[in-house]
Amino acid sequence: MEAFSSKDMVLKAQKKMLSQMANKTTVQMFIDETSSEILDELYRVSKEYTGNRSEAQKVVKDLIKVVVKIAVLFKHNRFNDEELKMAQDFQKKLHQGAMTAISFNEVDFTFDKAVMSEILKESRDMLLKLVNTHLTAKSHGRINHVFNHYADPELLTELYNPSGPLKPHLTKICNGLNKLLEDGTL
Repeated sequence: MEAFSSKDMVLKAQKKMLSQMANKTTVQMFIDETSSEILDELYRVSKEYTGNRSEAQKVVKDLIKVVVKIAVLFKHNRFNDEELKMAQDFQKKLHQGAMTAISFNEVDFTFDKAVMSEILKESRDMLLKLVNTHLTAKSHGRINHVFNHYADPELLTELYNPSGPLKPHLTKICNGLNKLLEDGTL
């Protein structure tokens, strides 16, 4: 006999519905104002770097979908103790990444694309391991798409170029990250 769980059906429906509605209103249910501003700046960075508005929208939309789905999983207590430990490790890696990004921005001539790229790739791998049994292959593809895009050494080099066109966006991203760190959100 096949096991049926209405709780599992509700969770699947929520994830499916939320992935269809990855817009600003939905995002605000799960993401605070500062994080939303960072997402806007990440969109601008992607748009200016790629010169492709639809690709920039796709990267940020994929990021939003992943964040919302993970929030739903947490809300429904879907992670076991081992996965919660992985989530804590992932959060520490994000914290390290934020601190590194801010430091590279604030201290001239310290930027190292290999270091930043590696932190992002390690974060990607940790997140994929965390959601391995909870999200579909399509969601795993979204995670890869987002992290591979922002871990691109060429993009990072352009982003941290002190006289480059992306520098104002980096400053706003780092200001937002600083605020999240001060608030204890990140």
